[in-house]
Formats: sequence, C-alpha cells, structure tokens
Amino acid sequence: MSTTSDSPSFNPAEATAAAALIELALAEDLNSVGDITSEAMLPAEMTGEVNIVSREAGVLSGLPIGEIVLRQVDSDCAWQPLAQDGEHLEAGSVVASLSGTVRSLLTAERTILNFLTHLSGIATLTRTYVDAVAGTKAVILDTRKTLPGWRVLQKYAVRCGGGTNHRIGLWDAVLIKDNHLAAHAQNSGRTLADVVRSAREQAPAGVIIEIEVDSLLQLADAIQGAPDIVLLDNMNPAQLTEAVALRDRESPEVLLEASGGVNLATITNIARTGVDRISIGRLTHSAPSLDLGFDWR
Repeated sequence: MSTTSDSPSFNPAEATAAAALIELALAEDLNSVGDITSEAMLPAEMTGEVNIVSREAGVLSGLPIGEIVLRQVDSDCAWQPLAQDGEHLEAGSVVASLSGTVRSLLTAERTILNFLTHLSGIATLTRTYVDAVAGTKAVILDTRKTLPGWRVLQKYAVRCGGGTNHRIGLWDAVLIKDNHLAAHAQNSGRTLADVVRSAREQAPAGVIIEIEVDSLLQLADAIQGAPDIVLLDNMNPAQLTEAVALRDRESPEVLLEASGGVNLATITNIARTGVDRISIGRLTHSAPSLDLGFDWR
C-alpha cells in the first residue's frame, strides 16, 4: 500500500453526515429487534477476530466510518486501523483489524462494508480519471449528481481519489446553466456578459460566478462579463482547443471547465486541449463498488 502525503479527514459536515447515515443504516438493518440470526446461533460469550481485506486493487475511502459503526453496535469491540483513506490498496491489503464478540462483529459487518465499498469505489474511479490527465493542467471535479443524504461523503471520497470538489449545492456558488439562460431570455434580451455582471451584483459577496456555454460565440460573449469560470458544455476537443485559445487572448484569468461526454476513452484528449477543469458526473452516480470483505482470523 502507498500513502498519499496529505490523507483526507472528515470535516464537521462530513462527520455529521456520517453519523446520520450510520444511524439510518443500523435502524433499517436491526429495526429495534436486533440480529436474530446471530442471537439464535451463537453463544453471547463467543469472541473472535476479523480483518477487513481488499479483494482487488483500489483506493480506500470511508475507513473512519467503520469504527463508528462498530462502536455503535458494541462499544466493547476493538478496532485497529491498518490503512488510511486515500491509500492505494493491492488485492489482499488489510485495512483494519476488529475483535470482540462474534455476534457483534457479524451484526456490524454488512453496514461497515456497505459504507467502505461504496466510498472506496468512488475514490478508485476518481483516481483512474486523475491518472488519465497526469501531465496536463486539468483537475478532475465531481458534480451534484449524488445520492440524497450522501453528497458530502461522496464528495469526500472524490478527494480521497485525488479529485477536487465542485460546489456542494445550490447555495455556495453561482452556476448559470442553459435553462437559466432560456428562462432569462423570455424577458430580457441582454448579452451573456450582462447576465454575468448582474449575477455578480446580486449574488452574495465573494461567491464563484460560473456560466455554461455551448458555442464559441457564447464564450466570446460571456467572458466579457468577467466570470470566474466558464463551463464548456459538450464541446469536442477541436472546439475546446479553440475555446482555450480565445480565452487566452481575451481573458486569460477566466478558468475553463469541460463537461459532458467525459469518459475514460475521451478524457485524455479533453485534458490535452488546455482546459483547467473537467467535471464528471459518473464519479458519484456510476462508480462500481470496491470489493472489500471480512476475513476471520
């Protein structure tokens, strides 16, 4: 296993989200009744030890949640982390060691693994995209295409994989999209530059102002309003290259973000155009789980 130089850790919002999801997960699994299979089959005093092992290569995310789940099930169980979030795992890597009553370990097993496999899957997919743009200036960003209640943890997992977070929600940055512009055009007629300037005046001070365009003509208009970022929607590499050249001539301080149609087959060519950012919804909405399991010792 290799460790990143600055491993991610939970901020207060992520800790709060984890606590809420853990409470929900345990409630739906135990339903105030408990694990009736383990209670029917296993003596209460039987103890055991187990390792959480990665069955395949990937990137770890969500390990602190495992300890919280285990303590919620049985505060007398022992948890020893043997890896940290953001680490690259090989098949067979042991990420944590647990010990306690077998009943408690089995009760906690699926909830722990549900969190770890999902978040580690996001981190692993993100790292694949980050590696694909190595040597370019492009950074990889997530989107708001997340599961309700999971957003801050899914975005945490993106950071574990070396990605960067886009805005958290509708509240922390302005992103003027095509539907905003379509609605605005019904009673306006102003240029995109005017729209950007108006947003800057009306939005809370200091927030990022980003606008989406789908043509070079729209880009030339929008950057005259001095947005922080222009999102280039569904442009091919040739168009993106022209967009970068236009930006460099007219407003080099504006960041360009490519989005739409991004996958592992297209991302390298997109990054080579010189765009600053590439946002990818599939990081959170389509990441396969990383295979992790309990191995009894």
